[in-house]
Amino acid sequence: MEWVETTGRTIEEALDAALDELGVDENDVEYEVVARPRGGLFGRFGGEARIRARVKPISREKPGEPRRRSRRRSSRGAREDEQVGDSRARTGARPGTRGERTQESRGPRPPRNRRRPRGGGTGGRSEGRREEQEQGATVEEQADISVEEQADQAVEFTRGLVEAFGAKAEVASHLEDEDTVLVDVTGDNLGLLVGPRGATLAAVEELVRTVVQRQTGGHGARVHVDVGGYRAKRREALSEFARQLAERVRDEDAEQSLEPMGASDRKVVHDVVAEMEGVSTTSEGEEPRRRVVIRPA
Repeated sequence: MEWVETTGRTIEEALDAALDELGVDENDVEYEVVARPRGGLFGRFGGEARIRARVKPISREKPGEPRRRSRRRSSRGAREDEQVGDSRARTGARPGTRGERTQESRGPRPPRNRRRPRGGGTGGRSEGRREEQEQGATVEEQADISVEEQADQAVEFTRGLVEAFGAKAEVASHLEDEDTVLVDVTGDNLGLLVGPRGATLAAVEELVRTVVQRQTGGHGARVHVDVGGYRAKRREALSEFARQLAERVRDEDAEQSLEPMGASDRKVVHDVVAEMEGVSTTSEGEEPRRRVVIRPA
């Protein structure tokens, strides 16, 4: 995924501009600060903030690169924490190392004398290495989930939600690109799954995303859910509405604000207006009340 550069009076404004341009939520983007706003006269900013951002890619970790932060908690979680704590005690890890940060992120550190290694110091170090290797293998196995497997998980969970709603529908998935999965729900009388202005559909999509991301530590494919072609129909209707509104702004030479909408809908408006002459767009407000403003150019 290509990087985009955006600016703003603050880093937050620059990030908001990047989210609009990419058409994703903040959880799906990664960015780096290119320039921070400089302090000006009387505390005012003397220069713009600039960032580079892109849609977060799928994890491409190589085998043997454990990523403890992505490991799922299970019924063995407490015992694994205890093993990590004992391993640190045996190897003498100091504060500030990677092991220290990992332990702190899981919760209170177990006492050092909770368990003692068997067979003296050398045996203890060997046992500690074996434990770390086993943990690394577990992390590697859980992090190495193909996009196809993630799509299957998304379909399975979505099918369960549809059944919980008491609806009869077919659930399938396909890849929009190498990093994006679309879960498509088709059938009759599916309005309950869409909700007012797509509110229920947005909640369903967020649930499905959360389930998939828990399997990959937040570094998996981006998942979108559509019900009865609602998103495609909304995109078409929104594009036509934005085009008509932009023409009015150009003819009347007066700006117009749209209703608050999500990042993906804002991107539709930005893209449509960007192809027209004499008008431009910007976004104002904070989530979830952020909206697009169309202005004369």
